[in-house]
Amino acid sequence: MSTAFGTFLKDWRNQRRMSQLDLGLCANVSARHISFLETGRARPSRSMVFQLCDELEVPRQARNNLLTAAGLAPAYANRPMEAAEMQPVLEAVDWMLERHSPYPAIALDRHWKLLKMNKVAVMLFSGFGIGINDSMLDILTQSMEVREAIENFDEVAHHTLARVRTESAHLGGDPVLDAAAARISELLDHKEPFSEGVLPPFVPTRYRTQGQSYSFFSTFSQFSTAEDVALSELKVEMLFPADEATRQLMLALA
Repeated sequence: MSTAFGTFLKDWRNQRRMSQLDLGLCANVSARHISFLETGRARPSRSMVFQLCDELEVPRQARNNLLTAAGLAPAYANRPMEAAEMQPVLEAVDWMLERHSPYPAIALDRHWKLLKMNKVAVMLFSGFGIGINDSMLDILTQSMEVREAIENFDEVAHHTLARVRTESAHLGGDPVLDAAAARISELLDHKEPFSEGVLPPFVPTRYRTQGQSYSFFSTFSQFSTAEDVALSELKVEMLFPADEATRQLMLALA
């Protein structure tokens, strides 16, 4: 009979589209041992749980779930951002956001909730009533004002949809992200994102606000050595001007 750990392990293996043989080869154990772990005929050691999680690219919170299901203590804390241990992280995020001026930059959690913004982002987003703790996914799917302001909404929505689905898959499925993906897909209603021919190097977000037109492309940064659940899910998005007119507008605003 399968145990809770065995069920979790099998779910993650299927999520990553790996057979028992594939996982066994990667983890340097036999496929039979993987089968025994999934059926409850064998119990994993703590090191084996970590080894399997590494091969399956299991995120931090789910690793805690696997450890607990195996009767082992969880390994990763989920500290509030205001905790003393997180102070260097907050300082680093603030440094990144402020040094990115005169261009907008924001910090987001796993559900795309706004945690921090630099002054330029505050100035630009305030025109739409967007502030700290707002969900960028909710805004994109529920605010008609924002959707109408984005001149190339279909292109932006297609890219956002792909990213949200990828992030949910990495997390092993996330109800909030999956619900947002469903709303975006409904808004697109099977529209084709691009015309035929060679695609551009990137797709900017082109929008009009406060009587001005802006065009930005984004980069996302994450903490690659994070061992805290919240920190591993923190994203910093930096927007860069996609054309000279936007660059000049940003310099003038600064």
